[in-house]
Amino acid sequence: MRQIKPAKTHWYHYLWLYSFFFILAGYFNILLAWLGLISFTLPLIFAFGFGTKSFCNRYCDRGQLLRWAGGQLGLSRGHRTPDWMKTKWFRYGFMAFFFAMFGNIVYTTWLVAQGAGTVSRTVTLLWHFTIPWQQAFVGDTLPWIAAFSYKLYGFMVTSELLAVGLMLWFQPRTWCVCCPMGTLTQMVCKKKATN
Repeated sequence: MRQIKPAKTHWYHYLWLYSFFFILAGYFNILLAWLGLISFTLPLIFAFGFGTKSFCNRYCDRGQLLRWAGGQLGLSRGHRTPDWMKTKWFRYGFMAFFFAMFGNIVYTTWLVAQGAGTVSRTVTLLWHFTIPWQQAFVGDTLPWIAAFSYKLYGFMVTSELLAVGLMLWFQPRTWCVCCPMGTLTQMVCKKKATN
């Protein structure tokens, strides 16, 4: 009988720890939510710089979290990812929705910076449920920095909840099929390949 060797563990398999760090850091100091911008910039740097989706495939902390929790811990029910979730219309539509929500964050932050808005010291999950966030420290900072922090933190935790929900029911990395950053980097890589 042939023995199956366990897959080799690489350093990047532990990047899931960053997801936990981000959520905890934002809980204790909401200003650390700015670290969430790393999740927006690194995939684009890899796509524009190297023309590959290697960030998504290897270095994405969320992808590694889903691989670890769904695969190694066995928390995934493993149901087949629905075909409609893989279609262009869904992926592009979800990407448009995702970036519209991010654009709203930028717009409301701009309003606060202009003095036309106030800092909402709450975190909103799933674009609807407002959670009072009394624990997070803001301190003596510019209002727009705090406004962006609260909004971005809610945005990032919401997408994390969606990803984990998909992982629990479907295959571990189902989120990766429709991830807005993954869709965007795929578009960049295809464009670079044709040039």
